[in-house]
Amino acid sequence: MTPRARLRDLFLGDPPVYPATDRDRVEWNLAGLRVPALATAFILLACALLLLDRNYDVLPRFGPIDPRSLRNQGWERLVVFGLLPLGILLALREDPRRYGLGLGDRRRSLALGTLAVAVTVPVIALIAGLPEIRAWYGPSMSTVPGVVFTNLLDLVPSEFLLRGFVLFALLRAVGPFGVIIATVPFAMIHIGKPDLEVLSTLGGGLVFGWLNWRTGSIWASALYHVAIQSTVIVAAAAWAGAAGG
Repeated sequence: MTPRARLRDLFLGDPPVYPATDRDRVEWNLAGLRVPALATAFILLACALLLLDRNYDVLPRFGPIDPRSLRNQGWERLVVFGLLPLGILLALREDPRRYGLGLGDRRRSLALGTLAVAVTVPVIALIAGLPEIRAWYGPSMSTVPGVVFTNLLDLVPSEFLLRGFVLFALLRAVGPFGVIIATVPFAMIHIGKPDLEVLSTLGGGLVFGWLNWRTGSIWASALYHVAIQSTVIVAAAAWAGAAGG
């Protein structure tokens, strides 16, 4: 196979199939509104958890972009966005691998994830120099390992909630249109951040969802998301330091 043919297969090869089980096909009849029960329950629960996360804090906060606040937010999301939905799957005797926690197509995950990082991380590093981005993310800097660890705590559970727990239920209920649906709450939770980032989440959410649909796993999008978020914080702090100097 030629390099061009390999690249084409990577992106456009036979699409993945997510066959529905009997449980996936169960419907609720809500006054004549027939909806897939499992996917509906999961997306409503995810929205409720996102609202709770936005409006209530358990661990202390020291300002919205303070590194200590972000670390505490990460611990909370590990529980609320990660362990809680995982516990629900286990209580329902659902296989977590069907919700993106398996390895999926490892070859595609590695290739597509590496390509995404190589293409976008340099661009993100430049965008971090914009005054609005620099002012928002620069103060979040602690150390490079600290930033990466905080983002792993925060973003891996977040990816699991929206593009594992919700997305894979939607894929078996409504097919690839589930990628579009899962992008909506993802964009909504970024409201309040710099306008450029909020708008970019529409495209970014589709890319993350496409990666998960294509690979059958959350890991490519989760690690890609960590790479992007860590880059923007480290680069913004570097740009701020250069401006201050």
